[in-house]
Parts: sequence; structure tokens; C-alpha cells
Amino acid sequence: MTHRRIIIGDVHGHFRCLMQLLEVIMPTGDDQVYFLGDLIDRGPHSAQVVELVMQLGYPCLLGNHEQMLINSFGSEKISTSYMQTWIMSGGQTTLESYNNKIPEEHIEWMKGLPGYLDLGNLWLVHAGIDPKLPLNTQTTHQFCWIRDDFHGITRPYFADKMIITGHTITSTFAGVKPGQLAAGQGWIDIETGAYHPNSGWLTALDIDNRKVYQVNSHTKESRILPLDEILVKINLGAINNKQKKTIAFF
Repeated sequence: MTHRRIIIGDVHGHFRCLMQLLEVIMPTGDDQVYFLGDLIDRGPHSAQVVELVMQLGYPCLLGNHEQMLINSFGSEKISTSYMQTWIMSGGQTTLESYNNKIPEEHIEWMKGLPGYLDLGNLWLVHAGIDPKLPLNTQTTHQFCWIRDDFHGITRPYFADKMIITGHTITSTFAGVKPGQLAAGQGWIDIETGAYHPNSGWLTALDIDNRKVYQVNSHTKESRILPLDEILVKINLGAINNKQKKTIAFF
């Protein structure tokens, strides 16, 4: 087995599930581990997740849920309007995990998270990229929030890079079952819905060895599967016809 580049999908406050996943993965000093953002909200232990990732020092991207928290608390004056949106999107559980007082250190750490990471043949981003715009004109809004315009692209955005994302739960695509990964033109989505009642799977992708590690937050089940066994290709035709087929990459 070669060295591993391991990408972990949206944790959403499921600290115990993340700890179990890391036990299954058993990262070594030779491995590179990355988080795609949305460490917080919806699950019960967001504060513990953030503290763990900060202590481990693994690179983490900015997710839309971190962005909502920053919008609420990131300036000298708390924004009531942003706060209401964040609370309705799962922020209440995050506040409770912090006992209603988020440390400035955590807020500043989130403010410093990058919108994307370029790893050579891989490009990590939370949500995706606008296929109609040059990269240097895009902002954290596209990187944190985009969905349909990105997933519907008919050719890869990069000729030499695979885009790995979270953000959109894979089973919301036609033909994709809970726990399966979704792939389109030049991208793979590994957000399998750790918080979702119909899924519960938290996913880590070892892209170099084409292996998937998963733990279920509901059942505590863990599994390790070949990527090709769990990856489902989607495209505009597949979405419209509710068909599916597997796809292999490099």
C-alpha cells in the first residue's frame, strides 16, 4: 500500500463517529489527512470536533456551516439576521456544545480556513466550483454553496485534476443509495450524510489506494470498501432517467 491521502467528508458535529472513523483509518505520520469542511452544526458535539481537528493540525476547508457561524460572530457586532439563518440551519446544537460561548480562538481558526486546496492531481473544495467562471474570479460563496450548476457539468473543469467535494448528500442524487459515493464529470462527492436519519454514514476516501472507510453514526457499524464497489456515476441523462452505473477513475 502506498502512502495515503485521506479526505474526510462533512462531520457535522458527530465527534464520536469521527473518533471511531479515525480508529478504523489508523492514520500514520506518513499519511496526509484532509477535512472538507462542515465540521459543525446538526450533530451534538461540534465544539469537540473543532477542537480535535485544531489539535491534530490536519488541513480543513471552509464549509458553508463554518461560513454561517463566521457571518454571525466574525465581526465586533453579532449579526442577528445571520444568526437566525444559522440557528435554523443546525447552529443551535453547535451553540449548546459550546455552552453558548464560542471561544474567539475557534472563530479565528474558522476565519482562516481556505476555500480550496490544490494537491496536484486532486482539487479539494467543500461544495464545488462554478463551471461558467474562471477560477480566479470565484469566491467562497461558490466554493461553499454551489450545487446544481456544478453537478450538471458535461465536461471536467480541470483537465488534469479530480475535484473532491462534500456538501451535497450523495443519496439526494437519483440512483444513489445511502452510503454510496457519487461521481460526475471530473468530480467525486463523498458527503454521505452522517447526521441524516436515512443514512448516518461518515466517509473517508483514501484516493491513492482507491479505498473507502465509513462509520455509521446511528448503528456504529464500520466498514472498509473498494472505491469501485461503492462509487456511482451520475450525469444529466442518469439524473433524468434515474439510471446508475459504476465508474472508474485514473
